Amino acid sequence: MSKPNIDSAEDYPAGCDEHLATIETDLLAIGKGGSQTDEDRVERVISALRSVEEGADAFELATIRELAHGTEEVVALIRFCQMVPTADQVRVLLRATDKLHDLAQSPETSGQADIAEIMDALAGLRAAHRAKGAPSGKTARMLLVEDDFASRLLLQKFLSRYGECHVAVNGKEAVAAFRAALERGLRYDLICMDIMMPEMDGREAVRQVRAIEQAQGITSTFGAKIVMTTALDDIKEVSRCFDELCDAYLVKPIDLGKLLACMKSYRLVA
Repeated sequence: MSKPNIDSAEDYPAGCDEHLATIETDLLAIGKGGSQTDEDRVERVISALRSVEEGADAFELATIRELAHGTEEVVALIRFCQMVPTADQVRVLLRATDKLHDLAQSPETSGQADIAEIMDALAGLRAAHRAKGAPSGKTARMLLVEDDFASRLLLQKFLSRYGECHVAVNGKEAVAAFRAALERGLRYDLICMDIMMPEMDGREAVRQVRAIEQAQGITSTFGAKIVMTTALDDIKEVSRCFDELCDAYLVKPIDLGKLLACMKSYRLVA
């Protein structure tokens, strides 16, 4: 998770106020726009939610982080035209952001707050989207390779909505899982591969995965789609990953909207 632009836990309430200052106005305008979504406003809402989430993660405010993340997931559907916002949907988002603001004003007691009802409402919006837009045919098979528990939990929850998601905690486990699946005739459609991991890093794991495919006569064009993830915002890392035949590259904290866009481009979701 990248460093938040809030210097200390004491600054967190004021920082959240700044990030969330225009979010109500933006959400109401997005709702009125319907299918003609104002992209700048949507981007501003996502940016605000992500800043709140990053601060919550840095200061170990799990309840705030969970609510900000769940809200961002729904807004990301609007951003990528997967959901045309209705008045009822916007009301749910406004409830969520109002609750976020309240929690952020008393971060020391936020962990005692009950957000189950709001989280259920957000999950209901996502479920309605899946019912309308789920792809027909076979279910996507995905392998998530991530050594950080929090990142792994969030990505697994997201990916599992779109198919069967297996987990490996380092490159060595990932290569073993990939080889075993291929031997059983159960190929992975998507691999989300962290770069910096113990035992075997993501770059070496990608090399071995592509070597296994090549030995089976599978070219990278028709092999698993590999999305590299890392906290290192370094152009050299990007270049090396593409040299090693990955298909996309995302910098942490992962923008779930961008990951969903990748999955759409690979025809893994409708």
